[in-house]
Amino acid sequence: MINIPYRAATFVGQRNRRRFVRRLATLPSVSAAGELPVTVYSFSGERDWPEQAASVRSFLRFAGLPKRFVVVSDGSHSEESRRQLERLHPCVSVARLEAAVKPNLPERIQQYAARHGLGKKLSVLLSIPVEGPTIYSDSDILFFPGAHALASLLQSQTYTPRYLLDCWPSLDARLLADENEKVLPVNSGFLIFGRSLDWSNALERLAQMAGDCGFFTEQTLVHLAMKASAGEPLPADQFVLRAEDQFVFSDYYAGKGIALRHYISSIRSKFWHHTELFN
Repeated sequence: MINIPYRAATFVGQRNRRRFVRRLATLPSVSAAGELPVTVYSFSGERDWPEQAASVRSFLRFAGLPKRFVVVSDGSHSEESRRQLERLHPCVSVARLEAAVKPNLPERIQQYAARHGLGKKLSVLLSIPVEGPTIYSDSDILFFPGAHALASLLQSQTYTPRYLLDCWPSLDARLLADENEKVLPVNSGFLIFGRSLDWSNALERLAQMAGDCGFFTEQTLVHLAMKASAGEPLPADQFVLRAEDQFVFSDYYAGKGIALRHYISSIRSKFWHHTELFN
């Protein structure tokens, strides 16, 4: 049986995405909500550059103007998409993966990065130079009016790492000691930290893990590093990762009061239902 609401949501999302791509070069510059004392990093490629552009514009509008917004390319961006991203604002730059990643990462990380996009993302997270408050944000994060809360959060939680709470434990069980380690699971799509995370335990477990790295290996290593660094989850009612509305037309969790929603692949079309946030 055809799910008409789901098909309609997908159609509207695809239509609005195409319109955004056509209009982006002529859209007015975003007026930033104010200055935000933070450096933001993201990681994306050609496939997701429209989401990346919309995400950046929504961040500027509702969170504020960071010191820098660095988009690390997976190497697939075309020259035109790089230009489009860097035209968004003078604070935005697109960095080559080779220039952003440390050359002396562990061999298993390098092997993971050589064959998997999430391995590349992990190498970026391990290489981010943390010089004061720092945010990592996936390209499919959309910011809402409640993102102004980031200003006070950054001031009060500079040295307490914070993370987006996942709606279920999407973790590689091979890296976990027991079921208790799944409590309060980390989603690696949005992270805040004021100093480098403690990766030592995570990397030791990776070195001992049997088999190849998989889809959830990256997120599990971030989960372990966050827990080792005494990281705390962000309020789940403001920093949203939910997927229960996957098969309906409406976006159950969007609202002016939330700071952001992570539009993972199963609900990606709903990202494009909120063009007022970035047009």
